[in-house]
Amino acid sequence: VEAIIHILRCFDNPKITHVEENIDPIRDMDIVETELMLADIESLGKQSEKIKTKVKAGDKSATKKSDLIQKILEHIKINDSLRDFLVPDEEESDFKSLNLLTKKPVLYVCNVEEKSAVTGNEFTKKVFDHCSSQGNKSIILSCQLENEISQTPNLKEKKQFLSNLGLKDTGLSKLVTDGYLLLNLITYFTTGPKESRAWTILKGSTAQTAAGKIHSDFEKGFIRAETVSFEDFIDCRGEQQAKIKGKIRQEGKEYIVQDGDIMNFKFNV
Repeated sequence: VEAIIHILRCFDNPKITHVEENIDPIRDMDIVETELMLADIESLGKQSEKIKTKVKAGDKSATKKSDLIQKILEHIKINDSLRDFLVPDEEESDFKSLNLLTKKPVLYVCNVEEKSAVTGNEFTKKVFDHCSSQGNKSIILSCQLENEISQTPNLKEKKQFLSNLGLKDTGLSKLVTDGYLLLNLITYFTTGPKESRAWTILKGSTAQTAAGKIHSDFEKGFIRAETVSFEDFIDCRGEQQAKIKGKIRQEGKEYIVQDGDIMNFKFNV
């Protein structure tokens, strides 16, 4: 698990019952957070039990991990949360191996009725204010509306449908975009006569690392990457005009790939 997307009910409809009988997205948020925390406490207990024998035998690595687990449990006991738990650099590896849910980045999705898909409503305002105070991200999306959009196969009709509602894009696209931001991911493209493909990498990755996403041989034998930005590629209507206009750059292995770059790797193994 790299991140958690929490969908919150932010609409009132007497025909659709709620397990708590009334609508309160902040309460729902807290309930799920508590459940995740309890799951983490249980997981920490199991992991502690698993290394107990090694700790008794004096294993330094196991003792270090056991001490970290106790420190985390103590923090949860005092603060009821791990969101503000600071991990020292020397314990980062052990902490990641614990795979704790309440330390994962969270995106809160406010599921609203169709009429509130653009401006939100009183429920989304509460969620946005709450998330802002905690440094979390939240977005508005109407699942009902997304279902209607998904059943409109014609792209032109879909765009017109969105335009009539005052929307520039679907909620699903917004969710994907914000999910990428949450995980610090970007996309680069490769294109050729047979196919064009999108590749997902961490923001800040070098051209050599990005090449390895396609195949390890590309990374090992990396020579250079012919690169053009997405905007220049579209403006030039393709690779040929981009070359004529001098928009294609020759980038080395230390080049930091930018979101939307279109790349052609040269390599030799």
